[in-house]
Amino acid sequence: MKILCVADTVAPLVYSSHIKERFGDIDLVIGAGDLPIEYLEFITSSLNKPVVFVFGNHNLKRLNYFKRSVFSLDEPALNEPLVPMDSFGSIYIDNRVIRVKNLLIGGLGGSIRYNNGENQFTEFQMYLKIFRMIPRMIWNRLFNGRYIDVLVTHSAPFGINDRDDNCHRGFKSFLWFMKTFQPRFLLHGHIHLYDQNAIRESAYMQTRIINVYDYYRLQVDVSNSDRRS
Repeated sequence: MKILCVADTVAPLVYSSHIKERFGDIDLVIGAGDLPIEYLEFITSSLNKPVVFVFGNHNLKRLNYFKRSVFSLDEPALNEPLVPMDSFGSIYIDNRVIRVKNLLIGGLGGSIRYNNGENQFTEFQMYLKIFRMIPRMIWNRLFNGRYIDVLVTHSAPFGINDRDDNCHRGFKSFLWFMKTFQPRFLLHGHIHLYDQNAIRESAYMQTRIINVYDYYRLQVDVSNSDRRS
């Protein structure tokens, strides 16, 4: 599966009249936050491919149309159909795990709390967000042989691809998530990369961690995804 990942900035090579020529072979688009909804709408309508996304800590004007309280008990059914959650055609995956073309994808949006702004969370609150996803991941483990394939976040994990300032510090809870549920990939944004030689990829346990700032092409082998580990 060929995946186009976008985060944090409107990439000129993506937001272009030549998008079909450059990315026409893409099977799925993943948004890792801080992107205008209009940008995702453009990608959706241009490529006519599934787009899944989380919000970051900026560009939040449509957040209230999507979010459910972390403390809400109205967990979606395990067989919830894969349908767009708004008219622009992208699928909001925060606190959820869904299946897209044999790939199990979950989302944890937002950043560490640094000024009490919207969509910012403490470590404890992020753990609560993770706990909402556990029933579905256990179901995945029982019937698909694995908990999750791809975790989409906005922030980086603590100590991996993050920075020391309060705004860009990563979540320790993501380290626990990777150790416990062993996703193949963790895709994040939030950390802007202005140097072409800057480190974009890291690894932790069995997870490949990729900063998808701007845009990033990812190829995932899904041929053996249904094999139990």
